[in-house]
Amino acid sequence: MLFPKWSWAGLADGTITLAFRRWPRPRVRPGTRLRTAAGVLVVEDVQVVAVEAITEDDARRAGHASLEELLGFLAGRSDGEVHRVRLSFAGADPREELRERGELTPDELTGVLARLERIDRASRRGPWTADLLELIADNPGVRAPDLAAGLGRETLPFKADVRKLKELGLTESLSVGYRISPRGSTVLKRLRG
Repeated sequence: MLFPKWSWAGLADGTITLAFRRWPRPRVRPGTRLRTAAGVLVVEDVQVVAVEAITEDDARRAGHASLEELLGFLAGRSDGEVHRVRLSFAGADPREELRERGELTPDELTGVLARLERIDRASRRGPWTADLLELIADNPGVRAPDLAAGLGRETLPFKADVRKLKELGLTESLSVGYRISPRGSTVLKRLRG
């Protein structure tokens, strides 16, 4: 689930506890943990609701100024049933703290390097992690399609690879493009020898 930037503060402080989405089938289920720009959210409940059953209070709890605004949001979405998703805030995204820690213990560094080696070994196109870290370090803020095109790659698979590095706290998404994190810089220095 994606959440607009205007909702991030409310999700983090607990004033936004609902989301309404129009889906052909549920895309989340209770217990799902979502890492978002607001932090980690837990899906507490998902129910199909009739549009007529949505209240002004529901709209406010979903971060909308009015029921009319929420209904306008839903009307502009694809076909499907309206799902009421109850959310709770579970804390900051752990990758944030991870990526800011540029000093790694020898064991941590060995662990990250071993993980990168496993990713490279599992790749059908050969080792790529060091090259991608290098590319992002050299091109902060460059759009993913441009970076992918420079490598002769499709954008979506390229982004999937960047997410693998982000999971390890090595890169950070910007509003446009990416940058290498302090943790990623430490790892890249080691990879460069």
